Amino acid sequence: MSQSALDKDLKRVSGLEHATHDLARSLAAPGIALVFLLVAAVWASFAVADGPMTYIVVIAAVIAGYMALNVGANDVANNMGPAVGSKALTMGGALIIAAIFEAAGAILAGGDVVNTVARDLLVGDAIDSNAFVLLMMAALLASALWVNLATYIGAPVSTTHAVVGGVVGAGIAAAGFASVAWPMIGSIAASWVISPVLGAAAAAALLSFTKHTITDRIDKVSAARIWVPILVSAMTGIFAMYIATKGLSRMWSPSLLTVIILGVVFAALGWIGAMPLVRFQSIGMENRNKHVSTLFRLPLVVAAALLSFAHGANDVANAIGPFAAIVSTLQSGHMEASGLTLPFWVLAIGGVGISLGLALFGPRLIRTVGEQITKLNEVRAYCVALSAAVTVLVASALGLPVSSTHIAVGAIFGVGFLREFYSRRDLEFSAVPIHAKHLDPATLNATPEAALSKERKTDRRKLVRRQHVTSIAAAWVITVPASALLAAALFWVLNLLISF
Repeated sequence: MSQSALDKDLKRVSGLEHATHDLARSLAAPGIALVFLLVAAVWASFAVADGPMTYIVVIAAVIAGYMALNVGANDVANNMGPAVGSKALTMGGALIIAAIFEAAGAILAGGDVVNTVARDLLVGDAIDSNAFVLLMMAALLASALWVNLATYIGAPVSTTHAVVGGVVGAGIAAAGFASVAWPMIGSIAASWVISPVLGAAAAAALLSFTKHTITDRIDKVSAARIWVPILVSAMTGIFAMYIATKGLSRMWSPSLLTVIILGVVFAALGWIGAMPLVRFQSIGMENRNKHVSTLFRLPLVVAAALLSFAHGANDVANAIGPFAAIVSTLQSGHMEASGLTLPFWVLAIGGVGISLGLALFGPRLIRTVGEQITKLNEVRAYCVALSAAVTVLVASALGLPVSSTHIAVGAIFGVGFLREFYSRRDLEFSAVPIHAKHLDPATLNATPEAALSKERKTDRRKLVRRQHVTSIAAAWVITVPASALLAAALFWVLNLLISF
C-alpha cells in the first residue's frame, strides 16, 4: 500500500472518529433529558401510588417535566445572558450559578400561579373536573412544544404567555369562548407593548446616569469610588424588596412597611460593604472605561444570581402549577379554584427540570440574549439586570401586566439603542471641523457628498442587530395565539385517547 493511500485511510478513520464523537455529543443532551422524564414518571407513580387515575398523574408529570426543561432552556437566558455577554461570567460559571439558584428558588420558595390560571383566565362552571384535567394537560404540552420551538430558532419568549395561551385555547375547545375571561387576555396583550417599553426606558435611563456620573467624567476612578457603592446600595435594597415580595411569596407575605424597611436596611448594608471593596479594587487602576467597568463585575454576578432565584421561585409554577391542579382535581374529585398547594415532589420536578434544561439546552439562548443583540460590557449588563428587577417590582406594585422576559430583552434593546444615539451624536460632532462647529448643521450637510458620507457613517453606527428586533417581536406576538391553537388541537386528541 502506498503512503498516499495510507494517509487517505487514516484521514477517513479520523473523520469517522470525529463524526462519531459529534453524534454522541449531540445525542447526550436529549438522552439525559429523557432519563429525567423517566425518573419524573417513576417518582410520580410512587407519590400517588394509592390515588385515583395514577396513570394520568404519571403522564401529566412527564409533560410537566418536559415544560420545566423548556423553561430552563429559554427563560433563564434573560437572567444570565447579560453577565455572559459582558464576560463577567463564563458560560460554565453562569450555568452553575443559575442551576443552583433556579433550583433553590423553585424548591424553597416556589410560587403558585395555578390559582390565577384557574380563577382569572377561565370563568363559569361550564368545565367539569374531567375536562379540566385534560385542559391543563393540553395547555402544558402545547406551551412546552411552543417554547421548545422558540428555543430551537433562538427566540426568547415568555413562558407565562405560552401557558396562558395554552389554557385559553384548551378552555375554548372544552367549553367555548364564554369560558374565557377576555378582559384578562386583553391586559396580557397590552403587556406585549408595556413590558419591553418599560424595560428599555429603565435600562436606558440607568445607563445614561452611569455615563454622566462615571464613564464620561475626566477622573473616572474617583467618580466610580463615589457612585459604584451608591449603585450597589440601590441594587441590594431593591433586590431585598424584590425577593421579599416576589421570590418568597409562598413562604412569607410581608407588609408594605416591612418591605420598605428591608429595602432601607439592605441598601445601607450594601453601601457599607461596597465602599471598602471598591476602594481596594480601584487602587492603581487606569483611568479608562474598560478598567472602571470591572468594578461592576461582582455586583453583576450577584444580581444575576438573585434574578435566577426570583425567577425559579416564580416561573417554576409555569411548569408545575397546572400539574398541581391536575393532581389536586384527581384526588379531590372536583376542580379547585383556589387554595391549591404545591407538594415538595412536584416542586422538585420543576426545580430540577429547570436547572437541567438550562444546563443542557440553555447556552444557545444565553448567547443570543447576551451577545447577538448588542455588545454588552459590565456597566451595560449591570444596567440591564438592575432595571429589569426594578421594572418588575414597580409594575407588580402598580398591578401592571408585565412579562419579566419581555422586560429583560427590552432592557437590552434599550441599552443598545441608547448606545446608537450617543455614538451617532459623537460621530456627527467629531466630523465637523473645529472652526465650523458654530455653523448651522443643515448648511454643513447641504452637499450630496456630505449627505452620502453621513449616511454611510450612520449605517456603520447601527449597534443593535435589526433582524433580532423583528424576529423576537414576532415570536412574542405569536406566542399566545400559537399556544392556544396548539392546545385546542391537543385537547381534542387527549379527549379521544384518555377516558375517565
